[in-house]
Amino acid sequence: MATPNGLARIETHGTAKKHENGVCHDDSATPVRAQTIDELHSLQRKRSAPTTPIKDGAGSPFAAALSEEERHRQQLQSISASLASLTRETGPKVVKGDPARKGEAAAKGAPPTPQKHHQHHHPAAPTIAVSDSSLKFTHVLYNLSPAELYEQAIKYEKGSFITSTGALATLSGAKTGRSPRDKRVVKDEAAAQELWWGKGSPNIEMDEHTFLTNRERAVDYLNSLDKVFVNDQFLNWDPENRIKVRIISARAYHSLFMHNMCIRPTDEELESFGTPDFTIYNAGQFPCNRYTHYMTSSTSVDINLARREMVILGTQYAGEMKKGLFGVMHYLMPKRGILSLHSGCNMGKEGDVALFFGLSGTGKTTLSTDHNRLLIGDDEHCWSDGGVSNIEGGCYAKCIDLSQEKEPDIWNAIKFGTVLENVVFDEHTREVDYTDKSVTENTRAAYPIEFIPNAKIPCVGPHPKNVILLACDAYGVLPPVSKLNLAQTMYHFISGYTAIVAGTEDGIKEPQATFSACFGAAFIMLHPTKYAAMLAEKMQKYGATGWLVNTGWSAGRYGVGKRIRLPYTRKIIDAIHSGELLTANYKKTEVFGLEIPTEINGVPSEILDPINTWTDKAAYKETLLRLAGLFKKNFEVFASYKIGNDSSLTDEILAAGPNF
Repeated sequence: MATPNGLARIETHGTAKKHENGVCHDDSATPVRAQTIDELHSLQRKRSAPTTPIKDGAGSPFAAALSEEERHRQQLQSISASLASLTRETGPKVVKGDPARKGEAAAKGAPPTPQKHHQHHHPAAPTIAVSDSSLKFTHVLYNLSPAELYEQAIKYEKGSFITSTGALATLSGAKTGRSPRDKRVVKDEAAAQELWWGKGSPNIEMDEHTFLTNRERAVDYLNSLDKVFVNDQFLNWDPENRIKVRIISARAYHSLFMHNMCIRPTDEELESFGTPDFTIYNAGQFPCNRYTHYMTSSTSVDINLARREMVILGTQYAGEMKKGLFGVMHYLMPKRGILSLHSGCNMGKEGDVALFFGLSGTGKTTLSTDHNRLLIGDDEHCWSDGGVSNIEGGCYAKCIDLSQEKEPDIWNAIKFGTVLENVVFDEHTREVDYTDKSVTENTRAAYPIEFIPNAKIPCVGPHPKNVILLACDAYGVLPPVSKLNLAQTMYHFISGYTAIVAGTEDGIKEPQATFSACFGAAFIMLHPTKYAAMLAEKMQKYGATGWLVNTGWSAGRYGVGKRIRLPYTRKIIDAIHSGELLTANYKKTEVFGLEIPTEINGVPSEILDPINTWTDKAAYKETLLRLAGLFKKNFEVFASYKIGNDSSLTDEILAAGPNF
């Protein structure tokens, strides 16, 4: 089809259309209703009433001998190299510090005295046109403290305010959630073989050329600014397998967000930081070109695994950085034989570790937060031969309807240093109204993990004893707790099931089954069966037990039965932690073939087998078969994927599903 001027229309859809269904996105959100910036601010306030060698790193015998001046020069050179565009070889000259505090020297465009030692040299290259942005100085605000970032946000970013508890309230612009359909991964030769592509996969392809086009657009935008924020931080509390990341952004809000969410280096670690393993270019205030190939909107979140780079254009939602890095860890860690997991994790006083998997609404946060146990992390973990480790240095909690009574730890963590996204507050008192959804339902708080009183620092632990898969079954046919064998654990881990309740205009509400592979399909890079096989291998090697816990309905589906009481679920979790359920008597259910205990201290025995609680036994059987059919249909996309030469493991997983 031709455009009005006769030129061929650029195809911007293609592969994106294939991924509109089948992937669960936990924090995607519709754009805000505001049409202008002023309208958005009025909603916010209520009126009263590349992998490169590490140079001079920690392992270098010359690191300690470096002078402060030389270390400073190398650091600026590394950042300058990050900001150098591929075709515009010369990036801007980089100076540390806020231009507002550089006095007359900055005003005249002259660098401070130490800058004369910094010349970023490149190999001989053909003479090419250089953009104007390379002729200016870009001031780098490097690893600023929260107090400094507060100052930057309040002074220069409209929509930034200090709330009554001391948290920084910010706005993410039109996008208040992730944009999963605008996420792209470069499909080069290696990625084509290693990554999961096709139906059900979150990975939507782009080519190298398009990535570099977007990269240059982002870098040119960042270079055009008077100042940029640079965070050098770590991922993974396991010191042997941590990843060095560099985040280059245009907003203080984004810098503070990543300061909280990544692991914060000490001053000594920063001195020997060297070259990062992965770099994010966050130019989210600037849109992508919609007529660039593979683009479907003005938003584009692009990952290049070979270059170990991520580019963000057209969205200021900070969660794109967090989840983008999580996706990268889902690729890098399995290559080292380390399993990356979308899970919560806590540890008992005796050193017993439990992993909690669950989609939104299953109770993962509530059940993994236990004052009798230490919190290792709330969302992202690695399981290596040395044990478990948190990937992150902070927590990213949902705030909608937050109350001190229901979530005291999160409530108390919202203080100075915490970022509050898209919340609504009283214009005079600055008290936040967590029930207000004027901007979005996806209101969030990002804070360092040490803000949680019972956090275990460092965030590492021994091998898990229990792997708990949480499902909120609104059909009311899954048992409150089942002990799983390895094949069943893999089957239910790959399925990632929960059921939500959806309302309709005429008031009729029916459960809707939701499946998200590995309980985080939006973030995984490899085929789900690969993560499941690694999980089974580690559980078998280190003696962990798998459990399926239903936090949903009993005595009937939603609208007929009632939700299982939270005190009963807590008793079940306590029995798992204590080892009580390992010695319990079990019987097997029909269809799903689940092993269920006949009694648990503090839990009525009749609810342990769902059929006992249903008055209409025929309705129970009909509903059970209906859910089993949904499981089978969902698993069809995985059934054709073979693990091992003889496919025996694949067959074993399939046999662990419902049979009828």
